[in-house]
Amino acid sequence: MTRQLDEIFAALERSPFRRRFRLGSQEAAYLREKGMAAVLAHARDFVDRRLAPAQPEKDGKQTPWRGHPVFIAQHATATCCRSCLEKWHGIARGHDLDEAERQHIVAAIGRWLESQRNRGLARRPPPARTVREPFLPGLCPADTQSDDGGTGPRPLA
Repeated sequence: MTRQLDEIFAALERSPFRRRFRLGSQEAAYLREKGMAAVLAHARDFVDRRLAPAQPEKDGKQTPWRGHPVFIAQHATATCCRSCLEKWHGIARGHDLDEAERQHIVAAIGRWLESQRNRGLARRPPPARTVREPFLPGLCPADTQSDDGGTGPRPLA
């Protein structure tokens, strides 16, 4: 029987190996550019082709370590191969995945990607500072507008 995602994510948080995965800058940019819906459609396609068969080709080695946000999410969520699915999610090996199991896997991937997207927003660097005019001795750098509405610097009095 498939385990609940809350239970799985709590267990994944206790795994030093699973906890270390983060989206790289290229994968994060891809997620921003393509959007969550498109990336989850890719996830469903990867699940259908690489995990759903009862005996997946190259099982245990079918998920690359980088190159697409879904690949990193699969390793982070233990949805990368049938043995991880069995160990972490309670999805037994040796049978074609049914629709509910496929949806469960995509939901786990989506949940992790969303957490990474939110994490990225929380840690986004502040906006770039505006370019300041260089300080010139004898001029007040904070006073760049003259009394008559012009835009040139005024000499200090």
